Amino acid sequence: MDMQTALAALVAGRSLSQEDANAVFRQVMSGDAAPAQTGALLTALRMKGETPAEVAGAAEAMRALSLRVEVEAEHLVDTCGTGGSGAKLFNISTAAGFVAAAAGARVAKHGNRKMTGFSGSADVLEAAGVNLELTPAQIAHCIREIGIGFLFAQRHHGAMRHAAPVRQALGFRTLMNVLGPLTNPAGARRQVIGVFSADWLRPLAEVAERLGSEQVLIVHAEGLDELAIDGPSQVCELKGGRIEQYEVVPEDFGLARRDAAGLRADSTESSLSLVRESLTRPDSAAADIVALNAGAAIYAAGVALDHAAGVEMAQDAIAAGLAKERLDELARVSRMMGRAGE
Repeated sequence: MDMQTALAALVAGRSLSQEDANAVFRQVMSGDAAPAQTGALLTALRMKGETPAEVAGAAEAMRALSLRVEVEAEHLVDTCGTGGSGAKLFNISTAAGFVAAAAGARVAKHGNRKMTGFSGSADVLEAAGVNLELTPAQIAHCIREIGIGFLFAQRHHGAMRHAAPVRQALGFRTLMNVLGPLTNPAGARRQVIGVFSADWLRPLAEVAERLGSEQVLIVHAEGLDELAIDGPSQVCELKGGRIEQYEVVPEDFGLARRDAAGLRADSTESSLSLVRESLTRPDSAAADIVALNAGAAIYAAGVALDHAAGVEMAQDAIAAGLAKERLDELARVSRMMGRAGE
């Protein structure tokens, strides 16, 4: 389908098939669409309401143009979320990745620099001494040998540069805001995806199913794209081809409710401080919220039989110092790889 035909259909209120969405977003991400067409496409989809087929088609196009990381690893999982919740908490999903790795998962942590908060996963990892400029083969080595590797979105999704000026000029959320977690360059089929709005819970689970995912937990709490430690969270889980939506509370996992006010970060430095606290102080609120989210990743990875067992494994990994070891090891090995390539 060409862009003008797609735009005419959307303006008339008709949805695109997954195949047609793939075709038009390939035009956008290849630089073949005019900026006005890209803006019209994103606006028309937003006004009509994006369908799972349209989001899946866009994700397929982005995946096809990405720099891949080829890694064969059992229990491969990603904890990348959409961001944009406005809660400004520290980098919980990043810390959760190290805990999940320490518990036996293999984590292909996809992420980027800050977009809406004070610190993106790339910012906090760089501050921790992790080299972000690794090759795909080096990242694959880290995943296999350390249990976690970082896939820096800017290096793997160069095609997004064609849409970036238009997205900035539009100034509102579009389908592009949810594509990041759906386009892991290592092809992780197991994920925990935090979303900025509960409206995306079931749609993204349906998208994940269309994309061939094995087990994915889409999560949201009031104002938070993570599982919350101070109240209920909503989960939409894809597993075995079935989608189930349910609510969880900290007490379901033996955790007391904790005030999240002390978990806010206003800089990369303060976020890194809380990441380190979550990995070294098992009795802290930071450790509790990371264990809650890491437990979901350990479960999604197929390492734990259920979420509760995953939380227990996460707590053990933190208490034993194994999660902090993974962070230190990724920083050490990635820097060594960088020097070897100089």
